[in-house]
Amino acid sequence: MVDLESEVPPLPPRYRFRDLLLGDQGWQNDDRVQVEFYMNENTFKERLKLFFIKNQRSSLRIRLFNFSLKLLSCLLYIIRVLLENPSQGDEWSHIIWVNRSVPLWGLQVLVALISLFETILLGYLSYKGNIWEQILRIPFILEIINAVPFIISIFWPSLRNLFVPVFLNCWLAKHALENMINDLHRAIQRTQSAMFNQVLILISTLLCLIFTCICGIQHLERIGKKLNLFDSLYFCIVTFSTVGFGDVTPETWSSKLFVVIMICVALVVLPIQFEQMAYLWMERQKSGGNYSRHRAQTEKHVVLCVSSLKIDLLMDFLNEFYAHPRLQDYYVVILCPTEMDVQVRRVLQIPMWSQRVIYLQGSALKDQDLLRAKMDDAEACFILSSRCEVDRTSSDHQTILRAWAVKDFAPKCPLYVQILKPENKFHIKFADHVVCEEEFKYAMLALNCICPATSTLITLLVHTSRGQEGQQSPEQWQKTYGRCSGNEVYHITLEESTFFAEYEGKSFTYASFHAHKKYGVCLIGVRREDNKNILLNPGPRYIMNATDICFYINITKEENSAFKNEDQQKKSNVPRSFYHGPSRLPVHSIIASMGTVAIDLQDTSCRSASGPTLSLPTEGIKEIRRPSIAPVLEVADTSSIQTCDLLSDQSEDETTPDEKMSSNLEYAKGYPPYSPYIGSSPTFCHLLHEKVPFCCLRLDKSCQHNYYEDAKAYGFKNKLIIVAAETAGNGLYNFIVPLRAYYRPKKELNPIVLLLDNPLDDLLRCGVTFAANMVVVDKESTMSAEEDYMADAKTIVNVQTLFRLFSSLSIITELTHPANMRFMQFRAKDCYSLALSKLEKKERERGSNLAFMFRLPFAAGRVFSISMLDTLLYQSFVKDYMISITRLLLGLDTTPGSGFLCSMKITEDDLWIRTYARLYQKLCSATGDVPIGIYRTESQKLTTSESQISISMEEWEDTKDCKEHGHHRGNHRNSTSSDQSDHPLLRRKSLQWARRLSRKGPKHSGKTAEKITQQRLNLYRRSERQELAELVKNRMKHLGLSTVGYDEMNDHQSTLSYILINPSPDTRLELNDVVYLIRPDPLAYLPNSDPSRKHSITTAAQDSREETQL
Repeated sequence: MVDLESEVPPLPPRYRFRDLLLGDQGWQNDDRVQVEFYMNENTFKERLKLFFIKNQRSSLRIRLFNFSLKLLSCLLYIIRVLLENPSQGDEWSHIIWVNRSVPLWGLQVLVALISLFETILLGYLSYKGNIWEQILRIPFILEIINAVPFIISIFWPSLRNLFVPVFLNCWLAKHALENMINDLHRAIQRTQSAMFNQVLILISTLLCLIFTCICGIQHLERIGKKLNLFDSLYFCIVTFSTVGFGDVTPETWSSKLFVVIMICVALVVLPIQFEQMAYLWMERQKSGGNYSRHRAQTEKHVVLCVSSLKIDLLMDFLNEFYAHPRLQDYYVVILCPTEMDVQVRRVLQIPMWSQRVIYLQGSALKDQDLLRAKMDDAEACFILSSRCEVDRTSSDHQTILRAWAVKDFAPKCPLYVQILKPENKFHIKFADHVVCEEEFKYAMLALNCICPATSTLITLLVHTSRGQEGQQSPEQWQKTYGRCSGNEVYHITLEESTFFAEYEGKSFTYASFHAHKKYGVCLIGVRREDNKNILLNPGPRYIMNATDICFYINITKEENSAFKNEDQQKKSNVPRSFYHGPSRLPVHSIIASMGTVAIDLQDTSCRSASGPTLSLPTEGIKEIRRPSIAPVLEVADTSSIQTCDLLSDQSEDETTPDEKMSSNLEYAKGYPPYSPYIGSSPTFCHLLHEKVPFCCLRLDKSCQHNYYEDAKAYGFKNKLIIVAAETAGNGLYNFIVPLRAYYRPKKELNPIVLLLDNPLDDLLRCGVTFAANMVVVDKESTMSAEEDYMADAKTIVNVQTLFRLFSSLSIITELTHPANMRFMQFRAKDCYSLALSKLEKKERERGSNLAFMFRLPFAAGRVFSISMLDTLLYQSFVKDYMISITRLLLGLDTTPGSGFLCSMKITEDDLWIRTYARLYQKLCSATGDVPIGIYRTESQKLTTSESQISISMEEWEDTKDCKEHGHHRGNHRNSTSSDQSDHPLLRRKSLQWARRLSRKGPKHSGKTAEKITQQRLNLYRRSERQELAELVKNRMKHLGLSTVGYDEMNDHQSTLSYILINPSPDTRLELNDVVYLIRPDPLAYLPNSDPSRKHSITTAAQDSREETQL
């Protein structure tokens, strides 16, 4: 063993460590050669080129040194001029020879040697085969002119005082500065804008021209006026500024020639520079420039990413975003790939927006553009979809990519994303806030069918308003409606609140009622400190804690409210309520009616979920005392709370045993077994026990299971809800589910008919004559219109056709642009609509964000624009709970313990309650419901169209021959004024028209001609109406349908409807008022004796959520 080791020679030192890594191999067999690889050719020239040219950092140092040398040479020239004493001699000797001291000459020679050596070396390194190209370059020629004479003077001392135009080195300094800036940007890996380089070139060119002219004039005038440098500077500035005072002028021909040459050079060089800078400035204006890093770190800004920016979208965003006081100091950076629109450019030039809005043309998919917008420092990023695109799925795909790009670039930046189709929502689950357009649209359309004008209610709640709209109008309903529209949802912690702090430890309904009674605020929900879920009206069993966050509806938030005690109110005579109107009652009567202690539980039976009835007390009690309402208890009494079983219908007690048995066999309650898209929120709803065959879903065609071919033959007990759409998309799921929710009574479930094509025959077959509502959403095919506002053209015309054929049909639709709402139920000569149009313009001039709110179809909930919900996304930046509350109100989300939105109608039996405050108390004490508003309908006693007013005047003319002229005229005016008392504007217009008519021409011939004209007009109007009616009746007879319903349909009375959100406690209730309620979750009232049943339902809900979530 020892002998073997002694025979092996030791390894060479350089290979020992390598062999330890690679293994034990003999060095004799190792014939490998070490090879070194170079990025460039390993020659002396290449190394020099790498150091002087290619390497950014070393090249930057060389160019900086060269720039310093050129500036030093110019400085030495100025010193020489200042120290020089011109001597006597002929004129040419003063120009050719100068006085130069020896130290100054030595410094200039040293600078010349270094500069010439550097120039020759750089020329050699950049040589590419053509030597004349290097020699004839202007920088090389200038270097030879300025350096070679000094080098020659070393060997020829008599040339030491030879004049050398060293001041031309300023042009070489300019060239070195440009190269130095480029190397600097390359070294720090930063792309500087071309605008900065162009401005730098322009300034340096102008300085070089002025400096050259100063030095040249001063030297050539040595044989003339002997100007100093300051006088030369003065002359150049006066000359180049085209002022030309004439006090300093050149005298010699050489200086005059030099001035001419310099002016020609300036006229050629400067315009080129200005043109390039102007072009870059225009391009920069189009692209928008950059948002500086310093501003991003010292100021707050948000980024708005859109595919195309329209003026309506921009103004909606700016008005809603800056409506909040704490956002006034924020900047808005718009990142859009398209060029700025002309209208957008005009708006952004307004001083109010130009100081706070920055437009950048770029793509969110490019990190460069995101860096320009300083996305990583932004407070939030709003990504909006283009809803006017033909392919909405493609638009969503672009939005998804933008969201991914922003999240990848700035992971900590909060994202607010708008998506169009619900099936694409799960791709952006990481976003902080998401609004799906089709989800909200269909949910609002569905709730409009069962809770009228829900879309208007939600729109007014999510818009920022001061409640000042309509206050200048002569119409009382517009004043009240506009004042109530200022209510919004706010939040505050219970222990920090003046409104709710005193209700700690008390029930939710007690706190809600007494806060409304005392302060006029409507408490609608709470959230525990340790829980993220918001609970809308958790019910009387919920006890308020000090750390609870309360959500309430009010004109303004509590922090902006001033509180006055009763003594201050008496002194200032300021009413307690925000509202003033004819329905106001004295405060003492309200307190007396609400403060009674008598307990009178009116109806403790389980009540209908959507249509409660507030019955009167019994006859015996009536004889003893007037009707009273039970007080709201501080802590819920289990015996007094109505406990309704969820799985048994509330309405089943009112049905016969046979109906109950058939109903139980037909329906069940549970979660839908299949979800149309990933991420849909499961909702407990009414289901069929067995799946219906597909052939039975065709209403207009019979099959082997039934022989019905029209809706009338099915014998539906409830009225139909017809949905007219072009395609059956996944969004219809959000339309059906709210109408089949578990808290809707079975007896009130309306049949839903999907109409994919709407010719007259199909409309009649599907039961349009006895339908409760018709929902129109057929506008996808018109999205390709060149004009954006034409995207609603098909929907508007279809709705107008339905309105003309079936005038009393309740039609609900959605439009893309709010401005198109004025075309709904359009009448060409409607005086009242014209008055509303003028009112809308005035409100827009006053800066209102809700100028469209007085349009009758919108106020009545017949139409809304989904673009109005863009403000929901904007408001979530300040109120991060608004999307959650809106989804709970619309039934898109269900949280255990949270209530739901429903409505009740005030009948004659309910008018004994009298005021909204007593209704609030009645609901809170009896069922735990919280009212949030009123939908009021008023009858219009006279029609409002100009043609119909003229017809009524004509009928008066026909009847005046039977009575005395003066007597009948007075009676008619009195009757007209009394009939139109509800509408002062219409009354004034009709009376003015009547006066003008009475003043015309001869009494007999003129009136006779006018009467004939009006009769013809009346005949034309009636014949057109009759023609449409006969057309529909003939088609119904041809299809074998009864025409009874259509006759009743056309005989209707014109009405006016509007919403009062959180009205004052003393508001009078009127017949047919619809009250919006937030009803507690029926799951919260399950009997305690059957806890397993409640647990199974909750477990099923959680399992269903886990299955549908990714």
